[in-house]
Amino acid sequence: MPKTAEAAAQTRPHERLAEALAGEMEAVNALIAERMASEHAPRIPEVSAHLIDAGGKRLRPMLVLAAARLCDYAGPFHLHLAATVEFIHTATLLHDDVVDESAQRRGRPTANLLWDNKSSVLVGDYLFARAFQLMVEPGNLRVLSILSNAAATIAEGEVLQLTAAQNLATDECVYLKIIRGKTAALFSAATEAGAVIAGAPDAVTQALFDYGDALGIAFQIVDDYLDYAGDAGATGKNVGDDFRERKLTLPVIKAVALADAEERAFWKRCIERGKQEEGDLETALSLLARHGTLEATRTEATRWADRAKAALAPLPESDMRSMLTDLADYVVARIR
Repeated sequence: MPKTAEAAAQTRPHERLAEALAGEMEAVNALIAERMASEHAPRIPEVSAHLIDAGGKRLRPMLVLAAARLCDYAGPFHLHLAATVEFIHTATLLHDDVVDESAQRRGRPTANLLWDNKSSVLVGDYLFARAFQLMVEPGNLRVLSILSNAAATIAEGEVLQLTAAQNLATDECVYLKIIRGKTAALFSAATEAGAVIAGAPDAVTQALFDYGDALGIAFQIVDDYLDYAGDAGATGKNVGDDFRERKLTLPVIKAVALADAEERAFWKRCIERGKQEEGDLETALSLLARHGTLEATRTEATRWADRAKAALAPLPESDMRSMLTDLADYVVARIR
């Protein structure tokens, strides 16, 4: 039964997008289930399913499908590309949880906690291999280049974060390089690949790339904001995880830039030297509040969301373009 206008208005943008793409996402999910199977190593689908079936929004594969539909693609290879980006995303999460020694993701125990680090790393490797098998099948070299470059860029961003995230000299320029690599690269690859498989003109492909890039940056900035000001029940993460893991994210980078000598010594002890004491998180939160860096972070996220919407402006008006525009607003609206 069709929804009333009032009910539709209350549906969140990513849910409206999921409804519009439901048939194609069902096919993508079936392809994911088929390709994460293993005849000889049952632990592979066990570990994969623990994360893939954990209730994630499937935002990245939906971006592939949405871009393809915007460009009037009839299929079927957008399904392979959507499954590819979900496998790349899941593989990076498995590896990240090992690197970060995380115990919780999406409100559930991480795979490395339930099984072990070796299983998480090796299953992540398996999913990367499956992703490359899938991205080859459309037989489109340009798409293969986009997605393989994204996989390399994600790894590069994660390594850059390892070397820069605990260095107080890290500035906003370096932070942008990190999040453009580890997060936005897959968003922009998803939207660009969807356009390319559809044979879209270069201007349309560039517009969708720009949208995905700006959306991914806004998404990560909001995640970094929510680590200090979010609801653990909603985010599935404990408040202050980034602080405890000594990650120098945008709220702290802004606070360090405004710090006096005493405050800088605090950040140096907690982030660079890793000598954290009881009550340090509360002190960190008070310093972020003192300098207004959470609000400044929110402003920055809004700026990138606005850039994402502006990127779509040259495209013809359509329901799908409207949904992607609303999605950019929703990414920032997660900050209450």
